[in-house]
Amino acid sequence: MGKNAVDRRAIAFAAAAVAVSFGATAALANDDAVANFYKGKQVNIIVGSSPGGGYDLYGRLVSRYIGKYIPGTPRVVVNNMPGAASVVALQNIYNIAPKDGTVIGAVYPGAIMEPLLGDRAKARYDVTKLNFIGSANSELYVCVVRTDTGVKTFDDFVTKGIVLGASAAGGSTRDFPNLLKSVLGAKFKIVSGYPGSNEISLAIEKNEVQGVCGIGWSSVASTRPQWIDGKDAKVIAQEGLNSSPVLDEKKVTMTISRAANEQQRQVMNMFYAPLEFGRPFVMAPGVPDDRVTAIRSAFVASLKDADLIAEAKKMHIEVDGLGGPEIQKLVAELFAAPPDAVAKARQIIGAGM
Repeated sequence: MGKNAVDRRAIAFAAAAVAVSFGATAALANDDAVANFYKGKQVNIIVGSSPGGGYDLYGRLVSRYIGKYIPGTPRVVVNNMPGAASVVALQNIYNIAPKDGTVIGAVYPGAIMEPLLGDRAKARYDVTKLNFIGSANSELYVCVVRTDTGVKTFDDFVTKGIVLGASAAGGSTRDFPNLLKSVLGAKFKIVSGYPGSNEISLAIEKNEVQGVCGIGWSSVASTRPQWIDGKDAKVIAQEGLNSSPVLDEKKVTMTISRAANEQQRQVMNMFYAPLEFGRPFVMAPGVPDDRVTAIRSAFVASLKDADLIAEAKKMHIEVDGLGGPEIQKLVAELFAAPPDAVAKARQIIGAGM
């Protein structure tokens, strides 16, 4: 190899070393700046629901651990701001709260989807401009049916005129069976008005209704494990994009697999994709990038904390995190869905009719 070639390699290597050193120095400088900002400050997690509910539990669980992973180790406090299924909280975060990185929102996925599928005038925020921090878990919904109905297969389930219990308009136990009626032609009879999934489950046990759709798999598994084994009732379908290994072993049908064409799949995706970010945490637009990056890293680290995992196990809640950039990408894809799929989804929910 010639002397000139050796010299060029030496120069290139030296330049690369300088670049790496400069990058490391810049990263350290950013870390120092972030730590200096957060030192002695208070970070507020605004939970868009009442105290004691599932979203409040996740918000408070994360609050107990995320602080030690944020540079500068700020104090972390939870505030509840219920109203309009987290729309009130998200509007506050977007329009009123400080945009300096000291406010994090823990909101319903429905609030994220509100500008697309709900009341567009009510949702005074642009979801595509939010900084998504991550999600504390993803969700899978299921359909359950009483075993004395004679339903053996998913085809039986959608054709026999099964009576399903449901909550009020806007709840998953009402919207998800209506989705199957609209897209797959299911013959369900829906009895609405139950306060929540626990009351619907009790109604199934009392034979007031014969089943339910749009109920959380984690809820069924933790509160009615006998249904997993088909005692009195059984899980007949999985509603989501990702299935449960337990239910796959039992060959429980994924409803989206029954979509007959791409349009049907797109409509079902409008309902199922948001389940991937079942417990989303967000920050307002305008927060400095280095602070967003630091909070995202702290969020991921907190969900991997052994003490948090142990506490979640004692609380019987699942922690299955999804990173902020992944949610950002998923939300962007949802908001870029074909207009006909969006219109169909809005019609099913009852908005825009």
